[in-house]
Amino acid sequence: MIRYIFKRLIAMIPILIAVSFIIYMIFTLAPGDAVTSMHVHMSKAKVAELRHNYHLDESRIVQYLRWSYGAIHGDFGISYKLNEPVIQVINKYIWNSFYLQFASFILSIIVAIPVGVMSAVHKNSFFDRLFTTVSFIGISIPTFFLGLILIKWFAVDLNILPIEGMTTVGENLTGIKKVLDIGYHMVLPCVVLTFVNAASLIRYVRSSMLEVINKDYIVVARSKGLKERVVIYKHALKNAMIPVVTILGMSIASLFTGAVVTEQIFGWPGIGKLSLDAVFQRDYPLLMGINMITIVLLFVGNLVADVIYALIDPRIKYK
Repeated sequence: MIRYIFKRLIAMIPILIAVSFIIYMIFTLAPGDAVTSMHVHMSKAKVAELRHNYHLDESRIVQYLRWSYGAIHGDFGISYKLNEPVIQVINKYIWNSFYLQFASFILSIIVAIPVGVMSAVHKNSFFDRLFTTVSFIGISIPTFFLGLILIKWFAVDLNILPIEGMTTVGENLTGIKKVLDIGYHMVLPCVVLTFVNAASLIRYVRSSMLEVINKDYIVVARSKGLKERVVIYKHALKNAMIPVVTILGMSIASLFTGAVVTEQIFGWPGIGKLSLDAVFQRDYPLLMGINMITIVLLFVGNLVADVIYALIDPRIKYK
């Protein structure tokens, strides 16, 4: 297993290089640059001076090599807009996304697994049809539309939840009061993300359970007189979770990379909102830093999923 993990980490290096080059070229091929977009009223001489200071007058290949050399040493450059080291900016926002996404991730699992199992066990029942319909709605409905509806109902009409932000403006809270205030502001965006994520996960769990519950070993377990709860949750669910692990593993990256649309609608100061702002401001160092961290987390998520495969299913061996 250790050898397999090491080989996967080594294989990640050329892929990271290729992906980073492609992303960098895509960003920089857009017309204009950070200086021309943020300093529209400056003289041409001043713009040229700033472009020289930011090395934007160099060829794109040279810019990429300069950036990649710094990235190898943990330096993603300076944010054009915020004038701070990219790694510090990301560290400032990424944990805000993590708090929101982690809460949604846990709630999605708590909701989706039992609902998916019950839908599969009671196939074609009223319960199954109800949650199948709800899950399809969750998969189909645009995130921004659901978010705006919840804001209209709970923040505008009922006035029981805040419209946006992470903390109450003007309040300098500390300790448990600050935690409760963040949780209060987290309710609406967390509900949106949980509903959308759980809807997809319910479908995966249900589909996987339907494939497992008619297997021979499940029939044998029932013939031995085991309780149905034991058969379903001890024998069937364990094997049904193997393909679901892939989905959960891929979700590791989203815990840190945020949800762009949701964070933008609710004004949540996370990495998703930061990414969108960086796109409009053409803040290439910040965009590259965010994207590279996202890619690394995706690789880590896949690797974690593979390791969990081996732990859940002893038939799977990696060499």
